[in-house]
This record gives sequence, C-alpha cells and structure tokens, in this order.
Amino acid sequence: MHKLWEVWRAFWILGLTSFGGPVAHLGYFRAEFVEKRRWLSDQAYAELVTLCQFLPGPASSQVGFGLGFLRAGLPGALLAWLAFTAPSAIVLILFAGWLQSSDSALLGDLLHGLKVVAVAIVAHAVMGMAKNLCPDRQRASLAILALALVLLLGGIEGQLLAILAGAVGGWWWCQQPLDQSTGKDGLAFEISRSQGLVILALFLALLLLLPLLAAGADAAPGLQVLDSFYRAGALVFGGGHVVLPLLDAETVQMGRVTADSFLAGYGATQAMPGPVFTFAGFLGAEWAQSLAGNGLLVIQLAILALIAVFLPGFLLLLGVLPFWQALGQRPGIRAAMAGANAAVVGLLGAALYQPVFVSSVTSVHELVLALLCLLLLTSWKAPSWLVVLVGAAGGLLLGQLA
Repeated sequence: MHKLWEVWRAFWILGLTSFGGPVAHLGYFRAEFVEKRRWLSDQAYAELVTLCQFLPGPASSQVGFGLGFLRAGLPGALLAWLAFTAPSAIVLILFAGWLQSSDSALLGDLLHGLKVVAVAIVAHAVMGMAKNLCPDRQRASLAILALALVLLLGGIEGQLLAILAGAVGGWWWCQQPLDQSTGKDGLAFEISRSQGLVILALFLALLLLLPLLAAGADAAPGLQVLDSFYRAGALVFGGGHVVLPLLDAETVQMGRVTADSFLAGYGATQAMPGPVFTFAGFLGAEWAQSLAGNGLLVIQLAILALIAVFLPGFLLLLGVLPFWQALGQRPGIRAAMAGANAAVVGLLGAALYQPVFVSSVTSVHELVLALLCLLLLTSWKAPSWLVVLVGAAGGLLLGQLA
C-alpha cells in the first residue's frame, strides 16, 4: 500500500506541473524517478524510453505506465496513468462543456485565437520531430513521401499507407550498425513470454473486433467511441502531436465534431500539463454533445475516449516487454521503426497544412499572430501555456479590430 500511495502522489504532482510536452515529460520523469527517488538506473530508464519511442502510442505516458508497473505492478501502472492524466483531462472536459454553453462573440474570437495557436504548436512539433527523426536524406525522403500520400489519398487509408511505406522504406534503406550504448541488464519486469503473447493477442483482437461491433447506424455511441479512439491510439507512431490527423479523421471528417471545436480544443490542450492524449477526453465530450446527450453521456463518452486512446499503447508495452531484449538487437527492426518514425513527420506535416493552417489562417493578421506564437516557441523558448494565452489574447484583439 505504501508503494501505491508513493506512485499516486508522485504522478499526481507531475500531472499538475509537467508542462512542455512529451520530451519535457521524459526530463521530469528522469529527475523524479532516477535522480531523486532512485527507482531505477539511468541505463534502465534509457532502455524503457527507447522501447516506448519505438512502439505506437503516447511515449511519455507509456514511460510513466512502465515506471508505475516497475514500482508497484499493474495497480501501480494504472495509478500512475490515472494520476498523470486526470488533472488535464478534467479541465478539458469542463472546457468542452463551456464551449457548448457559451454563445458570446468574445467566445468566437477566443476560439479563433486558439485555432491560430494550434498552427504554431503543430509547426513547432513538425520542426522538432524533423530534426530528430529525419536527420539524413533517406528519412527526409520518406517523410516527404508520407506527406504526399496523405495529402493525395486522404483519410485513414492514406495515413496507414504512409506509415507502412515508411516502415518498409526504413527496413530497406535505413539499416545502420547497432548502437551498443545501452547494455542488456537494464529493465527487469516480471512478465513471462506467455503472458506477453496473451496481451498482444488481446491488443490485436480489440483492433479487429471493435470495428465489427461498432459497424452500422444502430451501434451504441460507446462502442463507436471505443472503436475510433482505440484505432487512433493503436496507429500513433512518434508521440502526442501525431495523433492529431488520426483523431481528425475519426471525428471531424466523420461529422462527429466541428472543425472549429476540434482546433480550439487542441489549442487549449497545449496549455495543459500532462499528456497531449488527454485531448481525447475533450473530443469524447464534444461527440456526446453532438448527439444531444445529457451530462452523464458526456462524462461516459469522455472517459471511454480517454481509456480507448491510451489502452493500445499500454497493451503493446506490456506485451512486447518480454521480447524486447532480443527484438531490440535486430538492426532490421530498428531500421523499420526509424522509417515509420520518419513517416509520421510527413503525416504531421500534412496535418499542418490541412486542416490546421487552411482552416485557421485566412488573413495577414492571423498569419502574423501564428508567426508570433511560433517565434515564442522556437526562439524565446516560451512555455506552451504562455503561448496559448498570447494566442487567445491575440484572437480577442483581432476580433475587436475587425
């Protein structure tokens, strides 16, 4: 019980204070659990981070889940996720309710400011990810190929084909000598290979069965939410911002959430501490309100969306852990993942153009505001919450000048 309380307290504080996105979260985790609490060694932590970056899903949340599991088993892992996710998720669900209940002109200006912030946030993410994930001409080429496939084909099919092309291209084109910087005696999780296979089978079964259960106009909204957000969470390579085009395909393009609400919620998410994937809670609440649902349905669909978008990443982490030591030493596997990671840069670049830029920047004034927000993020290293406040204030100012 002491360990469970320790996990809850540590991750609750991090959930309230961890601004800055996934990369910053990993820094917070290292300071808290490697340096301060000494739950694991630097080597083991680096190995856990590497594994989570290779797997689909939200890397920082997967690392947090793994740290909780390492400290207090499955209950500790679940508590770590809940404590790290709940603060921002609660605020975003309340924000969704406020959007629906307010009709003032000021709200429209505020929402437009948040949409412009989303342009800067996504552009900053593309720039940072391109630097880290496309450092050579091979991976840069795979990123451009993925961008072209998504823009030309559109929809979830184009996104899937882009990721597949990246993985195949990486396996064929990006194999390099194995980095031996991490040893073989780092992570030690008590999961057998047979248990890992059962967990991976569950992951695959949900991925295949949920679309069948959710098919048809008479399917329950809860099943549709589980299907859409589980599929999005299962296909996200490269971290939080990459989920944007996948969630857009499952909500906006299906007529379940308006484009304005989607971008406003995404902009507000940047002001929150904790994982970017809490955006799913906002979208679940918006989905329920589009069905004219009551408060109970809003809460139910928001919670289902949160569980569904995080669940595949956690199942994959637990399922792969027993096999990681051998699998991670294969250059072909590492090369394929490097190619897939490059492809998600193209995926996010396509999302930056459509829907983010096209639907948010329609005048010179909005372009200037977007560039100002991008300048604050890149050159001045301003925290995301401050950039969101600047964008919101800019939207209100532009509304008054119009």
